[in-house]
Amino acid sequence: MKKVFLAVIAVIVVLAGGLMLSYNGLAGNKEAVETAEADVDTMLQRRADLIPNLVSTVKSYTKHETGVVDRVLAARDQLMNADTVEEKSEADQQMDSALSGLKVVVENYPELKSDTTYVGLMDELSGSENRISVARKDYNEAVKAYNTRLVKFPGNVFGSMLGFEKASYFEADDSAADTPDVGDMLAE
Repeated sequence: MKKVFLAVIAVIVVLAGGLMLSYNGLAGNKEAVETAEADVDTMLQRRADLIPNLVSTVKSYTKHETGVVDRVLAARDQLMNADTVEEKSEADQQMDSALSGLKVVVENYPELKSDTTYVGLMDELSGSENRISVARKDYNEAVKAYNTRLVKFPGNVFGSMLGFEKASYFEADDSAADTPDVGDMLAE
């Protein structure tokens, strides 16, 4: 009787230990995902903060290119108001497209391309784009580690019991594969 009681206690201790380890591991992975998402948000915010200065500089040279400038500002607003990873991803794609149109417009203004303020802002923007790319990659790696842990044993058992849910990847919008029509951008 004593051996059965000890065996039951040992099984309970092992299960409780496994549950604790699984929970702590999943909680750590979830925190890594949230930290990586915050890093992406920080980089998106940095880029969004540069946009008004860039737009102001471009406006001073290109008075009649308001359609492209308005699209950049609208994309910035969409990015600033995005809440979910999916919304941020879509807004990021809109911003990339709008900035591509702005870069095309700038090609028509050689004096703007040589303006030190514009050149400095473009360098900052380029640096931000690189940081965003790295932050998205890091975020997706954290999501992969977390989601993998959720589908492997014992995380698949304990994760659902403890309320852990899969995280969403930061994905490119379907329209990202489309080449923007620069002619339409310039016509606006």
